[in-house]
Amino acid sequence: QVQLVESGGGLVQAGGSLRLSCAASGRTFFSSSMAWFRQAPGKEREFAARIRWTDGWTDYADSVKGRFTLSGDKAKKTVYLQMNNLKPEDTGVYYCAAGSLGRDENFYDYWGQGTQVTVSS
Repeated sequence: QVQLVESGGGLVQAGGSLRLSCAASGRTFFSSSMAWFRQAPGKEREFAARIRWTDGWTDYADSVKGRFTLSGDKAKKTVYLQMNNLKPEDTGVYYCAAGSLGRDENFYDYWGQGTQVTVSS
């Protein structure tokens, strides 16, 4: 069984920054990629960013490109999402996921419990 634990969410003013972390654990953990999805109030969950473990390749949704940076520490099985220049529309629950490379949530087998990010205007 794989467990994903997110941390780092909180309340920030527009223009501010937050750094989310997601630590994976489990004896048989191996996933080719990890990703962050987010869900705004009243909306469906959407892809935000993903990273491929083999070479560190990253991919971002257009809505966060240039503001968010995803990085990973393979030895620690941890990924970090640095979020800068936050906007009120970035508000939502952020979920970490592990699985195969893709933007669709169906590619991901394991999910964290989510961490709340609130950006005030």
